[in-house]
Amino acid sequence: MKKLIIYVSCLLLGTALLSCKKFLDEKPISVSTDQTFWRNESDADKGVASAYALLRASLNTNGMAFYAYGDLPTDEYNTNEYRLGDVSKINWSVSVPFAETGDRMMRLRRYDLFYRTIDQSNRCIQFIGKMTDDQFSSVAAKNNFLGEAYFLRAFNYFYMARIWGDVPLVVESVNITEAVDLPRSPQNEILKQCIKDVNMAISLLSWDYSNANNRAVRANKGAAYALLAHLYAWQGDYANCNTAASAILDRKYYQYENRASYLNIFKGKSAEGIFEIAQSDENEGNNTGISFYTLKSPYLTTNTGNALFIINQNTLSSLFNNDSQDLRFQKAFALTSTTDPICIKYSNITYTSGQNVTVGVAHNNIIIFRLADITLLKAEALAALGQYSEAKTYLNEVRNEAGLNSWDGTNDNLFEGIIDERGRELFLEGHRFYDLVRLGRKTGIMKFGDDKMSQGDFNAGKYYWPLDPALMSINKKLTQTPYWRSKM
Repeated sequence: MKKLIIYVSCLLLGTALLSCKKFLDEKPISVSTDQTFWRNESDADKGVASAYALLRASLNTNGMAFYAYGDLPTDEYNTNEYRLGDVSKINWSVSVPFAETGDRMMRLRRYDLFYRTIDQSNRCIQFIGKMTDDQFSSVAAKNNFLGEAYFLRAFNYFYMARIWGDVPLVVESVNITEAVDLPRSPQNEILKQCIKDVNMAISLLSWDYSNANNRAVRANKGAAYALLAHLYAWQGDYANCNTAASAILDRKYYQYENRASYLNIFKGKSAEGIFEIAQSDENEGNNTGISFYTLKSPYLTTNTGNALFIINQNTLSSLFNNDSQDLRFQKAFALTSTTDPICIKYSNITYTSGQNVTVGVAHNNIIIFRLADITLLKAEALAALGQYSEAKTYLNEVRNEAGLNSWDGTNDNLFEGIIDERGRELFLEGHRFYDLVRLGRKTGIMKFGDDKMSQGDFNAGKYYWPLDPALMSINKKLTQTPYWRSKM
């Protein structure tokens, strides 16, 4: 069987993350040890944990890949930071010297680390599936490990599909000595495999966590349903999106964090969190992540100047209208009366000193899915299906939590109104870019920001990233993303 050749340089693996002494410390299991490694439940746990660790590294490329993909190329921010200014402007074809393997743009245009996570997920599916039930404390424990592996494979493919569209598809662990080049598979095939994997995960996972430390940072049935809802929304299949979202909301397993303590969400493992990337505990965190681009003194004492990412004040005004009643505006933003307002969602920072240098370390989880996100996604689905009254009920649920009155717009602009509400609720949480793509597909309305994407560019598929030419020199069967073929 053909397998995908994946090249990962040592530099790409050198993320700026500090050490994490819990399950994210686990290393991927090498092919050479597969035959002797998978002996008991502890081994299965370590194998799955290493896949989470690799996903964490993927979303932290450049210290902030999750936000570079999901927030920076929108109307939320502008920046002149090296290469990240080009990301913000959607100038993703900027030339990078081939030798500059650590260049920010090159690293964001590459999918290497995502495939390492997929390969580890494939390995877990293959070898845990072969283990006997008596090697585990219970059949349920075995099923949960398998379910997590299927979830992680689906999540990574879905994430890549939203970034690049078509990507190579491989569902078996790769022996690099036997690997061959593979072309990009059509996105609809990728998403079909994702849905198959998510449904398998749903059948295997439980709602509960094995212990409180695993809450939200390891997948459960709720995380799988949340992924399924987003998968269907991306495809425009709002009937199935509505059904998947209902599976979460009807269960009432998650609760809203009181908006008076809104920032607790981003410290991680709140009652609202559905799936998160762990980096908030004392022995986790990073010193080059989103906090260090979006904060300044007094919230980041090591930056006494302006924030490196500049909030688009027109967007801030349009979304919130400087509404002092909105608890999210009150709690998640600061210095709003100045020319350099900041978002303080990621302001859980500690400081260490050494050699006369003070270093800040941010302890904020990456919040992938949470309750308000899924509530608004259900509202979006209902609006798309023409069920306006029901859609407003879910929209107003989130608004009321934020201290706002019920929405008073018309049915004709309800879909856009829900996307705007997602902009308020999920500002700087990695959703905005994909929300705006769905808005553009459904209504033709472009809200990416001045000069970032025209209607013509959108229709031509500009919102899919190009592949870095270095990947195409490694895998000869790859072709460039259509919009960018004449621009690279």
